[in-house]
Amino acid sequence: MHHRHLVILMIALCIVSPIYCDEFKVNGKVLELHESNFDAAVSSFDCVLVDFYAPWCGHCKRLSPELDKAAPVLSGLKKPVVVAKIDADKYSRIASKYDIDGFPTLKIFLHGVPTDYRGPRKSDSLVRYLRKFVAPDVTVIESDSGITEFLELAGTSFPIFIGFGLDESAISKLAIKFKKNAWFSVAKDFSEKTMALYDFDKVPALVALHPSFDEQNVSYGPFEDEFLEEFIQQCLLPLTLPMTGESLKLLKDDKRKIVLTIVEDETHNDSKELIKLLRAAASANREFVFAYVGFNQWRDFAEAFEVSRKTPLPKMVVWDGNEVFFAVNGSESIHSEDQGSQITLFLERFREGKVIEKSLGPSFWGYMMSLLGMRTVYIVIFLVAVVFLIATVGKDETLASDTQDPSHYAASGSTSVANNREARISNDKED
Repeated sequence: MHHRHLVILMIALCIVSPIYCDEFKVNGKVLELHESNFDAAVSSFDCVLVDFYAPWCGHCKRLSPELDKAAPVLSGLKKPVVVAKIDADKYSRIASKYDIDGFPTLKIFLHGVPTDYRGPRKSDSLVRYLRKFVAPDVTVIESDSGITEFLELAGTSFPIFIGFGLDESAISKLAIKFKKNAWFSVAKDFSEKTMALYDFDKVPALVALHPSFDEQNVSYGPFEDEFLEEFIQQCLLPLTLPMTGESLKLLKDDKRKIVLTIVEDETHNDSKELIKLLRAAASANREFVFAYVGFNQWRDFAEAFEVSRKTPLPKMVVWDGNEVFFAVNGSESIHSEDQGSQITLFLERFREGKVIEKSLGPSFWGYMMSLLGMRTVYIVIFLVAVVFLIATVGKDETLASDTQDPSHYAASGSTSVANNREARISNDKED
């Protein structure tokens, strides 16, 4: 009788809590989720990477084998990461719940709470990136060799903060707050050689590293939350940020105005020299984010700020991160001579209010596509087109009522709308 009761209890547990079912075992495979089991799955594990995909999406098809390769490695970590996927085109309620507006979209669910995945999508890099999300909020380092090991684990995808001589509790709260944006650690024991290597001469000190941009900043305090958070927030982005689709996502979390410099081509030597000057200006003007974009690299984005092939470049503007930017009187372009002084003058004139406020230009749709995702934009265009077609058909029916059979015209009008709708839906699903 005892064994019978145990079996009944196990069956009941499987019905009530799917975590005990085979469906949700950590087995190194990508879980295929659907609407009825999604919430249970993401809450059954500490960390789940979810791929919101559409079967017709070419990018999704290229990502799928990378996730298949990463899944067994991630499931074997000391703190496993489960990889799952869901057809967000089919299960639209789930897609809407998590604001999915493009495919593929990846989200990390930590204890059931979602956050955007902004890392690489090749299997090896993806594994390295995700190790951070299951690492401690603050890693405690006991030696010089421990610092080296920590940096190897962290890689180059995130900024890294190392508190030398700092107590773990001093940064733990902010480490939790910014966990998705950076690595955090405290070094308890280190040598003078390490102090020279990271260019600080007293403790406590908080060193911020941007490995992919070869940048380093040091703060000697104060280490109260308000001042510490300001330093961390400013160091999350490099001194000069190249504008890409990923950069737009990062800027959404930063409330500072953006000093945007538009050059002809980011790869030209004169552009690289200008970026060095911008980096120096950024270091002295931390209340701004300094960013740059090449007209040849992202023409649609540059054109939104009234830039064309005929515009004298480089050009600087101040952007609010949304729909408004400011042209500075007398600083419409940056000439080749003494560009450092021109940057300084640009900032002075902006602070003095010598500006013209403008809205993003004709390429605003290109910007919106980058920021919101292609699927959202297509939906908006589709809805506008449908409203226009309905209005046009209604108007045509009224004009034709005196010369044609109303029933015949209504039938042909309905067919036209249906055909247009089918064509639009087909276009919507082009990758």
